[in-house]
Amino acid sequence: MRQLDRTDIGILNRLQENARITNAELARSVNLSATPCFNRVKAMEELGLIRQQVTLLAPDLLGLHVNVFIHVSLEKQVEDALQRFEQAIAERPEVMECYLMTGDADYLLRVLVPTIQALERFILDHLTKVPGVANIRSSFALKQVLYKTALPLPANGLTLA
Repeated sequence: MRQLDRTDIGILNRLQENARITNAELARSVNLSATPCFNRVKAMEELGLIRQQVTLLAPDLLGLHVNVFIHVSLEKQVEDALQRFEQAIAERPEVMECYLMTGDADYLLRVLVPTIQALERFILDHLTKVPGVANIRSSFALKQVLYKTALPLPANGLTLA
């Protein structure tokens, strides 16, 4: 079990805001010298708290205008069918997120494509051909009201299990 203190939380928050921040800038922002800051970041990477650093792109500027949430129900929710579906979905670049759900649908997908025609091709050429898919329902996002990538972290620290 490891305890994250305020400084660790500060480091994580700064990195969530800007993963390209230099170690010197990061250290200054949390009132540490460079070496202890670097060591804390490395320790958190080794714990798996920091999985990767990415660049967030602007989908609209790249022509990806259609953001769709798709509810998928399977014929049977058995381990084999779940694995087969998850493997098929993992291979599709237009699937941005996939969640195994409770409730009416087995899965919720977020799909990002340039056009309605591209969505149609995805559904007809790929999604409907996954063995075991029983029902597909789509909802189009009209406007993105809020989008976050930063996790809400407690300011005073926390204990890791």
